[in-house]
Amino acid sequence: MKNIFYKKACPSSRMVGKMRGITVVELLVVIAVIGIIILIAFPQFSRMRENQLIKNATVDVLSVIEKARSQTLSSLNSSEYGVRFQPDQVIIFKGKVFSGSAVDNETIDIIPPASISNITLNEVSGSEMNMYFNRLSGVPSASGTITINTTNIQKIITISATGMASVN
Repeated sequence: MKNIFYKKACPSSRMVGKMRGITVVELLVVIAVIGIIILIAFPQFSRMRENQLIKNATVDVLSVIEKARSQTLSSLNSSEYGVRFQPDQVIIFKGKVFSGSAVDNETIDIIPPASISNITLNEVSGSEMNMYFNRLSGVPSASGTITINTTNIQKIITISATGMASVN
């Protein structure tokens, strides 16, 4: 009985030499499996990030349009408010004419790779355009579309003749 226990508890010297660690082949298999998992997961994370960036940019532009309209309708500082659209930012400005040096401009940056790629207001297209809201009615000086792009995704914001903005 003592002999059987000793054999199980203390393996022979031949077996001990084979149980020292992992082999190069095992290490390469593990590295290959990790590499495959990364190759599958990385594009998914990249796509999720791009979706989030375009959602954030769209919400930012919609918020700026609505804020300028509500400030105008509430007659804040007895003035109209407008929005300047640029590829990398939107700016709320006071009055009917945009001035880049005005101190009370409120700038919201659009985080790359999202950007405003096209602006079409009153059937005129460009990369930078302005619009303002009428103080008494909230009607915009221009209606049309704002296109926001990333590498693979596009969202179009429509500004109606009543001043309401929506995403298509």
